[in-house]
Amino acid sequence: MTPSTNALAPPSSPSTPRLRIEPTRSTRTLLDGGWWPRSTDPFAELPGLVLAIDLLHGPIVRLVLNADTWDDNPRHLAIAGRVLRLGYFASQPATLLTAICLNDDRIDLLVVPPETTAGLAETAMALAASAGNLVHSPQLLAAAGTISEARVDSASRHTWEGEGGLLRAAPAPAAPPPRRQRPGDVPSITTKEQTMTIARHTIVSALRQRGQHARADWVERELPTQVDPSRHVGLLATLRLDLAELGGSTAR
Repeated sequence: MTPSTNALAPPSSPSTPRLRIEPTRSTRTLLDGGWWPRSTDPFAELPGLVLAIDLLHGPIVRLVLNADTWDDNPRHLAIAGRVLRLGYFASQPATLLTAICLNDDRIDLLVVPPETTAGLAETAMALAASAGNLVHSPQLLAAAGTISEARVDSASRHTWEGEGGLLRAAPAPAAPPPRRQRPGDVPSITTKEQTMTIARHTIVSALRQRGQHARADWVERELPTQVDPSRHVGLLATLRLDLAELGGSTAR
C-alpha cells in the first residue's frame, strides 16, 4: 500500500454509519462506542462517521487510525466544508479509531471488521458502548463471541442507526395456533403494509424548541421530507426524541 499524502475525499454523499455510542461518557469505560464500517475504503466510510460524531461531540479536527487496514492512507479529507487531518500508525490497533475534537475531547471507537457477521458485530458494538466496559478493543470481538446480546444493558445502546438498522426490537411474542376455519369463514388478506412516517419539520421544530439548532440544521439537511421511524429509530434515540410524542404523520 502506498499512502496518499494529500488526497481529499471525492464529492459524494456520505453513508450513514453503523455506530453505537456510550451516552453517559463514563470515565469508567475504555471505549466510547463501536463502529462497523461497510468496507475498508476511507473515502466511503470516514465522512459519514465524522459527521455523526460532529453532531454528538463537536467538530472533529483529526483522526488516528491503523496504518495497515485501509485501502488507502489519505492524510487529508474534505468534509462539510473543512479539511480534516488523518494520522496512521502501525502501533494503533486495527480495531481502534481515535477522533480528536476541536475542544480536545477524545473519542475512542471499536472498529468492527466489515466482513464480521451481523450478530457478532451488533454484540461487539453494544459491549463497546456499555458504561463500565473494561475490555480493550483487540480482545473485544472475542469477548463478544462468548456473551449474549441480551445480557448487555439496553440503556447503553445509544445508537446512530445505519442503513439496514442495528437496533433490534424486542422479540415478538409467539403467534397463537391457527384458528380452525369454520364454514363461511373468509380469510383476511393483507395486500400492502402501511408504514407511518414523521414529517421532517416536526423533528426540526422539536429540536429548535430545545435550542439544539446545530442538530436541527443537520436533520433538515440530511433527512428526507418524511422520516421512516422503523429505519431511523436509532437516530431518534440519539436525538432523544420520543416517537410517541412526535406521532406518525403519514401512512404509505
